[in-house]
Amino acid sequence: MDVTTDAGAPWLVAGLGNPGPEYAANRHNVGFMVADLLAERIGARFKRHGKAQAQVVEGRIGPPGPANRRVILAKPMSFMNVSGGPVTALRDFYKVPVGNVVAVHDELDIDYGVLRLKLGGGDNGHNGLKSITKSLGPDYHRVRFGIGRPPGRMPVADFVLRDFSSAERKELDYFVDRAADAVEALVIEGLERAQSAYNS
Repeated sequence: MDVTTDAGAPWLVAGLGNPGPEYAANRHNVGFMVADLLAERIGARFKRHGKAQAQVVEGRIGPPGPANRRVILAKPMSFMNVSGGPVTALRDFYKVPVGNVVAVHDELDIDYGVLRLKLGGGDNGHNGLKSITKSLGPDYHRVRFGIGRPPGRMPVADFVLRDFSSAERKELDYFVDRAADAVEALVIEGLERAQSAYNS
């Protein structure tokens, strides 16, 4: 497994979603929402990257000293099902070890708002993960943001491409904030500590 222990290596945090205002509030775009909040915390705005089909923010997170980490936040602008191309291009450009890549994404098999952090594993039918795994292999970190299952017989594609319900939106800011905290904990403190704090 290409999992680094080099504290000096940068991290690449890719929030997954679809570009365009019509998708902005969709359940499938919660990765973008988390990335936007992390960029806000760093105090920087996303800019188009010259070598990859993505918007990026470069910055540092963590307290001054050895726990401080260089981070590249990314929002692939290629549409969800081909996220692997931009993520791989950024990984290569910034020389990020695969073990320092984090995908933040929606997860159908987890209740709304529940988080699960993990390293490696399958894609569970998620097209964004499928594309990244095809390009990088499976040994990257995932921050899985639960959106629950579609009601009744609603097709999965319709469900993920709909906006959060009015009831869900009441708690969405809190859950996105918690997911951003989880990403920071993963990068600064490592997977096990972040899992014990945020896996519920």
